[in-house]
Amino acid sequence: MTLEEFLAGHPFAAAVFQRTCSIVAAFGPFTVRVSRSQIAFRRSRGFAYLWLPGRYLAKPDAEVVLSIALDRQVDSARFKEVVNPAPGHWMHHLEIHDLADLDDEVAAWLREAAETAN
Repeated sequence: MTLEEFLAGHPFAAAVFQRTCSIVAAFGPFTVRVSRSQIAFRRSRGFAYLWLPGRYLAKPDAEVVLSIALDRQVDSARFKEVVNPAPGHWMHHLEIHDLADLDDEVAAWLREAAETAN
């Protein structure tokens, strides 16, 4: 699936993707990998993922979710869910309702995730 196909019909998700790219680009090189289920931001491994919950849920609370992979659990009420799929690997799911949600705090989490993905 191409990036354009993934984002087709989702202009807000496209704007979130562009804003996330601009944040992550400040931390150095990265690649983007698109699958049917998500857009992955990668270095030697994935560190952040954008996905559209409406593809999986009948009544999603947000059009787009940013999932951030960290080696620790972050306690923040901003996260919809935090899961620990493997030892030392925590996925933090952040619903994005407005581009302003991608603020300095989120940028700091993305920086940490990118640095640990080297």
